[in-house]
Amino acid sequence: MTTTADFGRRVVTPPRVGVQAVGPAAGAAGAFRPVLVLEAELERGLQEVLDAARCPGAKTAGTPRAALVLVRIHSHPLGLVALDLEAEDPSTEWPIAVRSRVGDALDAHLSADGLLGLGGYDLWEGKPARRPTCLAERRATIAAARPVTVIIATRERPARLARCLDSLLALEYPDFDVVVVDNDPETDESKRLVETRYVPTGRVRYVRETERGLGAAHNRGLKEARGEVVAFTDDDVLVDAHWLSELVLPFVADPNVGAATGLIVPAELQTPAQVMLEAHGEFSKGFAPRSVDLAANRPADPLFPFTPGRFGSGANMAFETAWLRDAGGFDPALGTGTTARGGDDLEALFRLVVSGRALAYRPGAVVWHHHHRDMSAVERQAHGYGVGLGAYLASALLEEPRAALSMITRLPAAVQHLRARTGAGSVASSELGAALGWTPSWPRALVRAEWRGIAFGPFAYLKSRREHPRRIPLATAARTRP
Repeated sequence: MTTTADFGRRVVTPPRVGVQAVGPAAGAAGAFRPVLVLEAELERGLQEVLDAARCPGAKTAGTPRAALVLVRIHSHPLGLVALDLEAEDPSTEWPIAVRSRVGDALDAHLSADGLLGLGGYDLWEGKPARRPTCLAERRATIAAARPVTVIIATRERPARLARCLDSLLALEYPDFDVVVVDNDPETDESKRLVETRYVPTGRVRYVRETERGLGAAHNRGLKEARGEVVAFTDDDVLVDAHWLSELVLPFVADPNVGAATGLIVPAELQTPAQVMLEAHGEFSKGFAPRSVDLAANRPADPLFPFTPGRFGSGANMAFETAWLRDAGGFDPALGTGTTARGGDDLEALFRLVVSGRALAYRPGAVVWHHHHRDMSAVERQAHGYGVGLGAYLASALLEEPRAALSMITRLPAAVQHLRARTGAGSVASSELGAALGWTPSWPRALVRAEWRGIAFGPFAYLKSRREHPRRIPLATAARTRP
């Protein structure tokens, strides 16, 4: 089904496209075969992965040939590894595959824990550690337990919302509450679900926001927040048990940290569309913790700080509540549900960095995201991503006019980055493409749709600003030059 987005008198219709898989994820005739998504804790060994792949709950709509596995040690993610489910001898072939992809990271982790070389490490059988040194920070964070409010914006997706809330209530973190913001709902299904099943737990509250748009919904949640840290995720996400512990850790370790983001992993790869969305969206931001700012921790990226999306996105982020309130919250003219289509998370993270605060990335803060299964979602993302990006850049210029000269001087690097990001080879060169070893092309029709979206984004933002005026003034605190 082709979708349309009405921007005033102009209607943009993304083109219909098809995708065929090529490589190990494909069958003999090149037809797509689903990819099973699993995780492996190396303390327990890869034998556990084989058992999980064979269990009835792992059945898919087709016969998967490969499994994309999030490999962890002591619960910390090391990387994504593709394992051949048709291997003749998994006990031999799988450890080789894991070692080739994440061996250096595993050795570095074990060395830091003082466990490297203690009789070798059996990747198949595993080797439990009693109290790994690496978990000391997490234990301290849990012991200190700064109160956190988790905000979920939702609209007419009660089944997915229920799965998300179930995962949140299983968190190990001791001091958190959840605010569900029902954004301009058409029915009371989400309200009934939350109030009957989740409000009685004492951790979940329900509020309704009539102004359409993700930015407005997040602002309503921010207004209701009780925690010192406010965390955001989406209703189509499942959170890892350690999610909040890892996401809050940077705020405890460094008082200059004002925001933190984490790792986003696909919950399923059942269709070509899901693989395309995962690869092109670049949701995974790597497996090394890091912190960036405009001072000593400024990255080598010539486009920084205009590219906060390289360090995280709205499905997995947290802010110091006081800073976000003082900064005026999110721009209601940005985000899903507005003419601007997106960019609310990028704009907030950008303002955080230019205010002089640090942005931390913790891959141990894992969430599992359910991508749309149909190709029409790929079409919408291509154009919508472009509009949202263009809108975000326009908002950055309007809110930070001093950044204009800096942005202009970086224009050639920005164009080069966008060409690589939107080019036909962008999917194959992604981390997912590298892990799976297959090479689908990003259709040129979608490249054109994305670039048209980028060009139209500033106009969409100006229209959206008239529709969604900002009611909370921005903070007047001094800011650092980008």
